[in-house]
Amino acid sequence: MDAGTSQERSSPRTLTTRCCIVGGGPAGMMLGYLLGRAGIETLVLEKHADFFRDFRGDTVHPSTLQVMDELGLIDGFLKLPHQRLQTMDGKFGEASIRIADLSRLKVKYPFIAFMPQWDFLNFLRESGRRFASLRVMMDAEATDLIRSGDTVTGVKANTAAGAVEIRADLTIGCDGRHSIVRQRAGLEVEEIGAPMDVLWFRAGKRGDENENLFARLDPGKMMVTFDRGDYWQCAYVIAKGQYKAVRLRGLDAFRDAIVGMAPILKSGMADVKSWDDVKLLTVTINRLKRWTRAGLLCIGDAAHAMSPVGGVGVNLAVQDAVATANLLAAKLVNGCPAEDELDAVRRRRAFPVRMTQVMQVVVQNNLISAALKPGNEPLRPPLPVRLINAVPWLQGITARLVGLGVRPENVHSPVSPHR
Repeated sequence: MDAGTSQERSSPRTLTTRCCIVGGGPAGMMLGYLLGRAGIETLVLEKHADFFRDFRGDTVHPSTLQVMDELGLIDGFLKLPHQRLQTMDGKFGEASIRIADLSRLKVKYPFIAFMPQWDFLNFLRESGRRFASLRVMMDAEATDLIRSGDTVTGVKANTAAGAVEIRADLTIGCDGRHSIVRQRAGLEVEEIGAPMDVLWFRAGKRGDENENLFARLDPGKMMVTFDRGDYWQCAYVIAKGQYKAVRLRGLDAFRDAIVGMAPILKSGMADVKSWDDVKLLTVTINRLKRWTRAGLLCIGDAAHAMSPVGGVGVNLAVQDAVATANLLAAKLVNGCPAEDELDAVRRRRAFPVRMTQVMQVVVQNNLISAALKPGNEPLRPPLPVRLINAVPWLQGITARLVGLGVRPENVHSPVSPHR
């Protein structure tokens, strides 16, 4: 075999598409669906072979439910197994509080749907199969960007079938808070910081175990629980950097601390058999100063990592995708929009992102940090929390901030007659 033949066989294959979306999370799959619906040739790369992840958020808020309704997908979507939450109740020390009441929202779907994110993403993938212009490539990990001068012209990726180069008029990074796209593009990240990390685990649930409490705060401790029907999904909040100290105290001490806060979990904690059943989620809040390069745009967590406060990350990502399709789909028919046109997405979405992060920081600094301070002094809800609990219409305002966000997006992107 001569050298030329060997080199030819080892060369990566090349694909071409109008738009290459890197990352099959909520932003990537929703944007892929919307662009496919608009008849734009689109390829979504998802680095894993499936959508199953430990840390993928599973709260689908009214803003996202409205988008699903506008797309004609809501009936099928709500047939998937899910639980519904209308009131967000908690215990702050010994005081019972109501943080938000979504039933006060004047919207079509006034509740949060708890659904495994892999079900949400699979539903979008299956729904998008009817669009000939949309292709989702699983087990395809982006490794680098392709450039022509200062312009991004595609992505290099590794797949199960070998290396591939995707030549694209527009590349969109939707690959999360550890985005390879934004790293390779050299986009500067502004770190905002978070005072906590989260230990994520499941506890078993018997049929007769029911409790509406959402959050629990005790001196030096905080926990959030989600009733998932046949199990409890739990988030035990710890001060930033304290994971090793928690582990040194031992698994029994960890389980005892959980049951001390939430006695209803006593039997279910038997499911936590080792530290392998407890996953550390490092909390980060940041945002890009610039979301674009020529031929490139970042959205979702790749553009702005959110705190888990309020569970709004999935929904902001979906809103980014809707805004991107609204602003760019028609322009993509003729090729890649100019960078200033790409930057219209940042100009549209930067304000709601910034305001949401500001609210998350306020909650972190005034509630979570106070709760996580070591000591045994009894916790008393701060005055704003007591006011919200005492005045029901204020619970509607917090519900709007959590459930709809600062600037909810509606679907205005085109629909191809040839889909």
